[in-house]
Amino acid sequence: MTHGKRIASVLAVALLVFTARSARADEFDHRMVITFSAPVQIPGEVLSAGTYQFSNPDGDRQVVEIRSADGSKPYAMLLTTPTERSTATDAAVVTFEERSAGSPEAIRALFYPGETTGVAFLYPTDTK
Repeated sequence: MTHGKRIASVLAVALLVFTARSARADEFDHRMVITFSAPVQIPGEVLSAGTYQFSNPDGDRQVVEIRSADGSKPYAMLLTTPTERSTATDAAVVTFEERSAGSPEAIRALFYPGETTGVAFLYPTDTK
């Protein structure tokens, strides 16, 4: 995939992501509700198209917890590493890694609304 096509792909998928935040309650744990219109890869599993909560439990920016839209079902608790972007935006931003054709897009990083710091997911590397 060329660089231009990759950027277009990221922008297209980013446009399909809807993020909602409630004011005060989400300040501590960075809870974001994100809807994906297609399946997405996270380390260790694929999330079906749908709505999910992403948060930092106990305010720990090194961990992201993914739960169902209503918060009742846990899907994953993932270790992350800090990552930066040059400009903050009013909305959350999800960036994706390139994957082979036919594979779901893989979430690379989440950036919180109004912040330049986000979290990057850690995927296992092939050691062959």
